[in-house]
Amino acid sequence: MLVFLPAISAVASENYQIGPGDLLQVTVFDHDELTSKIRVDEQGRIQLPLIGQVHVDGLDTSHISEKLVTLFADGYLVNPQVSIRVDEYRSRKVIVVGQVGRPGLFELSGPTTLLELISKIGGLTKDAGDNITINRKKVGGDHPSDEEILEINIRQLLEEGDTSIDVQLKDGDSVFVPKASIAYVTGEVKRPDSYKIDEGETVIMLITKAGGFTPIASQSRVRIIRTIDGEENVMERVPLNLPVLPDDVIVVPESFF
Repeated sequence: MLVFLPAISAVASENYQIGPGDLLQVTVFDHDELTSKIRVDEQGRIQLPLIGQVHVDGLDTSHISEKLVTLFADGYLVNPQVSIRVDEYRSRKVIVVGQVGRPGLFELSGPTTLLELISKIGGLTKDAGDNITINRKKVGGDHPSDEEILEINIRQLLEEGDTSIDVQLKDGDSVFVPKASIAYVTGEVKRPDSYKIDEGETVIMLITKAGGFTPIASQSRVRIIRTIDGEENVMERVPLNLPVLPDDVIVVPESFF
């Protein structure tokens, strides 16, 4: 079973960070001789008449436009107006592993957010955890310590609508979707099954997820089978407010009376 994510509008293109390989259309209004298409070089720079080399790596189009206006206005043009458009996006590669429909290496063209990518590769599996990790290399860094680690809470993004954490993916990003912590509820409950657990969830909370007790359940004799150091341990008559751990098996027996 896969969990498909809602389509996200392409607001990302407005905040797309320019980088080496992008082809920019630079338009200087009323100055056709300064208007041209320029590809960003490997150092993240563009070369323009009058003002020379300009570093644009990591900036979006609006900030580049503002930067060029300032440079052209510094003794070259009176009240310059500059427009920047991305004519061709560089190719970027991203690795996705874990609980998604089609894990693997993906090539992106154009601005792509985390949710957009996950939607394109088949969504999340039902066992996906809430916290997605993105490993990102810092600019110019080759050592493992130069990696930046981003933690994205997918529940916060989807259920609370916090699109501020729907980050734009960059070339070389590695996305990991972990498996959620699972516990099992069996016996005299209405929906015996495996259930995701959050930190601090208790026995009664898991039983509630499982639909509650059946009429013949023995609520005072609930036990937990818990694996500790590779060995199964049976905990009898556990309190219903006991916190549940990953891989616990909650057993609700039948009442004898």
